[in-house]
Amino acid sequence: MATAHSRSVARFMISPAVLLLLGWMIIPLSLTIYFSFLSYNLLTPGMHEWIGFMNYQFFLTDPAFFEAMKNTLLLVGGVLLITIFGGVGLALVLDLPFWGQGIVRVLVIAPFFVMPTVSALVWKNMFMNPVNGLFAHAAKFLALEPIDFLAHAPLLSIILIVAWQWLPFATLILLTALQSVDQEQLEAAEMDGAGPLKRFIYVVLPHLARAITVVILIQTIFLLSIFAEILVTTNGGPGYASTNLTFLVYAQSLLQFDVGGGSAGGIVAVILANIVAIFLMRMIGKNLEA
Repeated sequence: MATAHSRSVARFMISPAVLLLLGWMIIPLSLTIYFSFLSYNLLTPGMHEWIGFMNYQFFLTDPAFFEAMKNTLLLVGGVLLITIFGGVGLALVLDLPFWGQGIVRVLVIAPFFVMPTVSALVWKNMFMNPVNGLFAHAAKFLALEPIDFLAHAPLLSIILIVAWQWLPFATLILLTALQSVDQEQLEAAEMDGAGPLKRFIYVVLPHLARAITVVILIQTIFLLSIFAEILVTTNGGPGYASTNLTFLVYAQSLLQFDVGGGSAGGIVAVILANIVAIFLMRMIGKNLEA
């Protein structure tokens, strides 16, 4: 009886927080679903017409959707590739004993705490500016023609900016996992004649597998909604060259004032993100069971 009573009290105590969380999530989602079935334009706020699935049909058949979908996949894949390989390399370096190790670790992790808007502005004006940027000065020093990265390689530029910001996160997770490697196994492998490369491939890398899957899951969920870096640097252009799904929904809703079409795009983006999250969760579950 006491146990049942304590459980009832616990449920009663947490119910306000649960209701607030559900309201915070369900009400906006319900309104978005409702607006996605309307012909609702902010330029004509008094004219709402129920049009069913026409917004979804328009959004899914728009050539911009396929371009944005391709850019989203390239953005996520490119950032993951850089952060995983770069994170493993930095973790291996930071795990070695050297003078000033603590300061170097803090400096490596620092970019993760910079706001996306600030980091995008820094890269746009200090590094990638074709006139006064550091890359332009380096090119002039080498007697080369400066490149306008944001104009000629917009998506690659955004991938580099986002990867720079997320590389510390991957490094931190992988460094933590690296420090828990069984030293006895490494010593046994070394006594058996295994060199540094073989010890890394057969001992260290399998140990990092779970940490790598966690990094992939967490980063993928956040990378699917990258927005600030695109808005500040390229504004989705040139054309749709650097537009992802999130920016396409923003452009449809707030630049073209089409709330109905933007809401339909938002629902499509949420569904795709959940499909990716479920797939990654199952992949991680299988990895943990192994």
